[in-house]
Amino acid sequence: MKLISKIGLGVVILAVSAVSINAVQDIQTDEVVERKIINDYNVYALPIPEKMDFAGEEVPLHNPDIRERIDRELLVNAYWQSNGLLLFKRANKYFPLLEPLLEKYGLPDDFKYLAVAESALEYKSSPAGASGIWHFMKGTGLEYGLEINDYVDERYNLEKATMVAAEYLKKSKKRFGSWTMAAASYNAGVGGMNKQIRRQKQTDYYDLLLNSETSRYVFRIIAIKEIMSNPKKYGFNFREKDLYQTIPTYKVMVDTPVEDWAEWVKPYGINYKILKIHNPWLRDTYLKNASGKEYFVEIPENGYYQ
Repeated sequence: MKLISKIGLGVVILAVSAVSINAVQDIQTDEVVERKIINDYNVYALPIPEKMDFAGEEVPLHNPDIRERIDRELLVNAYWQSNGLLLFKRANKYFPLLEPLLEKYGLPDDFKYLAVAESALEYKSSPAGASGIWHFMKGTGLEYGLEINDYVDERYNLEKATMVAAEYLKKSKKRFGSWTMAAASYNAGVGGMNKQIRRQKQTDYYDLLLNSETSRYVFRIIAIKEIMSNPKKYGFNFREKDLYQTIPTYKVMVDTPVEDWAEWVKPYGINYKILKIHNPWLRDTYLKNASGKEYFVEIPENGYYQ
């Protein structure tokens, strides 16, 4: 009986000791975790650059309202890390295509960041129906001569859509006197900007009180430009091999109806999916082309999808 009592007492002591040790470990763990949170996770305020511009037009950073608005967009875009990395990856693929088109059609290079702000360099549609990398509404695309129907939607044709974007923006620049106002009108519309100019008797974007979307719009573009021009400054780290690459293509002219694109592409060694990746303006599996219009289809060079 005494032996059993001693054994029972020992078990109790061991159990109490285990509880005490666990309690100490829990306390230590909490302290360690707290230290790690403080030391390993930090969010920093971002210094605003001394000078910023859009298309060579200076941002009036001496104005406290302007500083607050650019600060907001820098913070929002710099700390949305997953989206930021995707933008860098896509830009490496699409900027080499966009930049010569902007030069060809007479737009400042900074407008590539407007395309980033509009679509994140994805061939997608917005909830409102704006489509393509430049996010044209259907009515605007038709007004500027783009073909938009069940078989072809040239809002998704990078060269043709860039040509129309340039035409729209150059016309706005002539109307409003600055590239900054032209960019704002891309969001609010020419009519919307004219209305606010008349109401407020101001002609500078930075002096106008605009709706929440347009009031942020140009600042978002400028913040994207700043971050994408200085990735390491804003904590983005990547290697060249991490980025998406531009795939070389050649053009094939089509001036007849196509009954089945999936069959049409077989001699070129690709499938329908790859055809659509490089020609998102093709909207169906066939093409009605009774008029004999010339279309130029992009075909990737041999070996890229093998």
